[in-house]
Amino acid sequence: MTEKTDSARAAVRAAESPGTETAARVADVLLLFAGGPQYLGVSAISRELGLSKAVVHRILQSLVSREMLRTDPGVPGYRLGPAAVALGASAMSRFETRTAAMPVLSRLRDATGETTTLSGLVGEERVYLAQFESPHEVKMTVDLGVRFPLHAGSSGKAILAFLPEARREALLARPLPPLTERTVTDTGALRAELAEILRMGVAVSAGERRSDAGSVAAPLFGPDGEPHGSISVCGPRHRFTPERVELWRGLVLAASEEIGRSWTWSRPAG
Repeated sequence: MTEKTDSARAAVRAAESPGTETAARVADVLLLFAGGPQYLGVSAISRELGLSKAVVHRILQSLVSREMLRTDPGVPGYRLGPAAVALGASAMSRFETRTAAMPVLSRLRDATGETTTLSGLVGEERVYLAQFESPHEVKMTVDLGVRFPLHAGSSGKAILAFLPEARREALLARPLPPLTERTVTDTGALRAELAEILRMGVAVSAGERRSDAGSVAAPLFGPDGEPHGSISVCGPRHRFTPERVELWRGLVLAASEEIGRSWTWSRPAG
């Protein structure tokens, strides 16, 4: 018996081991969420994969315990959780996003003279993934990798406005802590603002996340038509005059659409 044959048989035994089978089932469940509806229930997964509901339930509970999946109040089924999204954000930041966004953000910084940023959606929050700093002596810089809530500041609200309604409402039903005295925490006022962002495609904020900062942001959409991040122009609040904000709205929106085209991602219709 050759070494090659021994290796082949060892590979077969490994493929048939209970541990490998379990890992394959877990991977199959996660892949359903990657390519199917946002929310999936036990029955749908059981039918699709040909597994018993008991087995599916155990896998789902294991994935929930590790934040790979999660549930939302009032919404049936499970969806990808913060840990799974964090993995996606990590991949996004290292490959497609940086490749597509970096030259665009650099040009946007040069056109506006202000710091430009890239944010990624991670779970129910966002993180800054990259920035191009303003050449001004007095400028705004951001902390990369730190999580921020979606309701405070234009980069978060540009994402929040375009989330599916059920997910957006689940987030709005939670406590909305103020980060500054200008953070909008009234859900009625916030819904009205999000509706305007949805209409215009761009979010504007002044002093909501940092009291001395202003920003203009637009969402970045994934192949599923949902927002996976945002880009922004940000700087000292006093430089965000109405005239500049109006000009920068168009520049930021055009930049987000350029990234979408080169990223093979596009805005949803409507």
